[in-house]
Amino acid sequence: MKRRLARAVLACVLVVAVGPSAWAGPATDQIRTRVDRIVKILEDSDLQKESRTKERRSAIRQIAEEIFDFTEISQRSLGRHWQARTPAERAEFAALFGGLLSDVYISRIEAYSGERILYVSEAVDGEYVTVRTRIVTKQGTEIPVDYRMLRRDDRWRVFDASIEGVSLVANYRAQFNAVVQRSSYQDLVTRLKTRQDESPSSRATGRRGDTGQPKAPPPPPQTP
Repeated sequence: MKRRLARAVLACVLVVAVGPSAWAGPATDQIRTRVDRIVKILEDSDLQKESRTKERRSAIRQIAEEIFDFTEISQRSLGRHWQARTPAERAEFAALFGGLLSDVYISRIEAYSGERILYVSEAVDGEYVTVRTRIVTKQGTEIPVDYRMLRRDDRWRVFDASIEGVSLVANYRAQFNAVVQRSSYQDLVTRLKTRQDESPSSRATGRRGDTGQPKAPPPPPQTP
């Protein structure tokens, strides 16, 4: 249940309407600016036409890749198993995992129904920053979502998010580790490839089966 809520809330945050903010800082401003761009895409009636589905989803994917550092998320999610991977395996994993997460975001984003995001605070710690927000549902329920961001190339990018205190990366790491421990790393990759092939967003943007180059991830394979 927590896993489903986390995926839905994290995807929703990319497109919620911005509400009054108690805080504004460089990292917060970067998130807000990109959220505004996604909202404009969703409000463009011409882009909502079925004939422009590929174009619309590609535009949303591009902005998502500006917000999230999918390679960093992939490395942290794979945990200790990342160190044993070759450069080619790391690139493949980041492409699969990043692409699948991106597909999940797009599918949730297209179901956007007017949720709002409140920016609460921003705390900088060297090259890291935590942006604290609250998602306000249409029923008025507030859900705390904290973004951990890393500064690289003069830009802040998200490498983890905690929804109601539950870390997205820690959640994935536990599931990935369970698959590798129970079976093998290659089995994990096979599962990710299968999920990518089954993804409607992946097919709509022409990414199906194209894992030869780093792209961007899916929800992790479910474990018993």
